[in-house]
Amino acid sequence: MAYDITAVRAHFPALRSGTAHFDGPGGTQTPVPVIEAITEALAHPLANRGSVTEGERNAEAIVTAARQAMADLLAADPAGIVFGRSATQLAYDFSRTLAATWSPGDEVVVTRLDHDSNIRPWTQAAERAGATVRWADFDPATGELTPDDVGAVLGERTRLVAVTAASNLIGTRPAIAEIARRAHATGALLYVDGVHHAAHACVDLPGLGADFYTCSPYKFLGPHLGVLASRPGLLEGLRPDKLLPSTDAVPERFEFGTLPYELLAGTRAAVDFLAGLDPQAHGTRRERLVSSYAALEEHEETLRLRIDKGLAALGPVTVHSRAAHRTPTLLLTIDGRDTTHACRHLAARGVAAPAGAFYAIEASRRLGLGDTGGLRVGLAPYTSAEDVDRLLEGLSDFLSGPA
Repeated sequence: MAYDITAVRAHFPALRSGTAHFDGPGGTQTPVPVIEAITEALAHPLANRGSVTEGERNAEAIVTAARQAMADLLAADPAGIVFGRSATQLAYDFSRTLAATWSPGDEVVVTRLDHDSNIRPWTQAAERAGATVRWADFDPATGELTPDDVGAVLGERTRLVAVTAASNLIGTRPAIAEIARRAHATGALLYVDGVHHAAHACVDLPGLGADFYTCSPYKFLGPHLGVLASRPGLLEGLRPDKLLPSTDAVPERFEFGTLPYELLAGTRAAVDFLAGLDPQAHGTRRERLVSSYAALEEHEETLRLRIDKGLAALGPVTVHSRAAHRTPTLLLTIDGRDTTHACRHLAARGVAAPAGAFYAIEASRRLGLGDTGGLRVGLAPYTSAEDVDRLLEGLSDFLSGPA
């Protein structure tokens, strides 16, 4: 199908400002159906979940619909969908719960490629448990993190491997299924950070082999929220700290306090919006999601190649996103220039492309960029060819000015 970017963009009120948004990896803009779903939830009676009053029934229906929507998005079981405030919060919650089973001499594997939210919760939990942290490195020249890199630090005492499905800094998409196979061969669990991944690829949780997979709806057109998917049977065996009167049922035992019903309604709407990116798709919501993500990936890849070609013509720009399999996210540095100045220059021209390390501090340091990082350019479902041209023109103008 031909991706109808004009039709897609018409749903985003924020785009009326005229800004060309390349800041999607930090959070996407919001389409009208999501905004309306949030408003609709708040405009009707709401109460703690139950079956007696209208407010109770509305809350119950919203939660059930949101779990099913996320299950369809991730090819998961709705009974294994856990909601939290953020992916960071969920990582900390699960690190504490899992670490309760670790002993001195056990090992935990983290990677230099990951966002710090999939590193620090595990290293801190390991330290408290007396477990050893093993680091899987990536090649800064290629941006690749291979199964061999992870396999090199696996051992008989490995209890957990934490790895990203896509780097939020340079876009690298490691071979998660093979990493999962090797981790499971040692008896370890695999915790996958899919926050950046789920925004650009159709997720197949069984195919990935992840025991835990987290994502954030605000990275794929939804509201600010965190989601974790796992197998209900695995969750049944985990005992988090919880309040005495709160339910012990799965997945609710991992959700502390009252859920944000309006955000769950928005999450369901975001999944439905994604499923409609290919208007010719038919079948179940999952089937429409598969088709729509294929169309989205083709659209974003076309624009990424347009950016690559344009950057190559600019001269003193280094692109650190080099992996063979990656998302349409590019990290740039400019010879002799401060990328924060480039960010401000672009912003003055109505182009949003932020500079920094974006919490991927270990990856930035491994690339030789210290804690500064670079200029990050990320594509989203609403990115157009005209946006790309404005970005390239803005960078060219910046390079033509005084150093």
